[in-house]
Amino acid sequence: MNDVPTRRLGDLTVSAQGLGCMGMSHTYGAADDTQSIATLHHALGLGVTLWDTADVYGAGHNEELVGRALAGRRDEVVLATKFGFANRPGEPVHIRGDAAYVRQACEASLRRLGVDHIDLYYQHRVDPEVPIEETVGAMAELVREGKVRHLGLSEAGVGTIRRAHAVHPIAALQSEWSLWTRDLEAETAPVCRELGIGLVPFSPLGRGFLTGKYQSVEGMEATDLRRTQPRFADGNLERNLAVVAKLDELAAAKGVTTGQLALAWVQHRGDDVVPIPGTRRQRYLEENVAALAVELTPEDLAAIEAAAPAEEIAGTRYDATHLTFVGR
Repeated sequence: MNDVPTRRLGDLTVSAQGLGCMGMSHTYGAADDTQSIATLHHALGLGVTLWDTADVYGAGHNEELVGRALAGRRDEVVLATKFGFANRPGEPVHIRGDAAYVRQACEASLRRLGVDHIDLYYQHRVDPEVPIEETVGAMAELVREGKVRHLGLSEAGVGTIRRAHAVHPIAALQSEWSLWTRDLEAETAPVCRELGIGLVPFSPLGRGFLTGKYQSVEGMEATDLRRTQPRFADGNLERNLAVVAKLDELAAAKGVTTGQLALAWVQHRGDDVVPIPGTRRQRYLEENVAALAVELTPEDLAAIEAAAPAEEIAGTRYDATHLTFVGR
């Protein structure tokens, strides 16, 4: 096994880089279960032991897939999953955080995963109709019962984070953070650090865009979510490609891939930061893990940020509807 370092999310020790499993069932077109399970097993061999899934990914398929990969190896994995999206595929987005639903969702996830406990259980999005004290109180009951070990929030606002943490310690906040999404930096990250909450960036490679592998959406499957996202739309795409071209030059000078440069930048945000890049393929997994060894000097970091300033990124990260579920 490779010597992947560890980091802390609150009181939870995890590999310094995790594996986001969403794309193995959801969002980016068709996937192959056999290939995905092989990638999950390869992750363990590389020392990537934090696996991240959610009940909404593939309408439960992703948890079932992860459960199959876990069989016989449960003790090797720090298992994270999420609840909160109560709608079925094709229905309008519906978020639930009431106590009854928290328990119902957890029991369903445990069944699909085939385990008796979840190491890190996140509320996927905050329910604006239910006080966070009720939601986290119900999650804390699951901790007391041994069904959950640590609690997390995803895309929550600073006021919610403080109130939640007052009910029960929050180990981690999972939110989007990359060179083209830096919303956390002004207020949220400082509050998390004040409270001892770890940060788990999802989409640290900008949904793959920051790897430099995508020049258009034409090669993406019809079901690929990126076809509908503002940053991949005509006009915005061309402006964002110009940013990636500058990162390409910096990566070449550094002797790494563009994706490794972008991921290393996220890894350098702090020792409490554990990104979870997602992939279905072993070769990209290996490339991501190798980013842990990329050393960036203060001059490197300054050059990277000058090449990809936040104000140069064109388009919002979600459409108007999905933006309403962020930062509550």
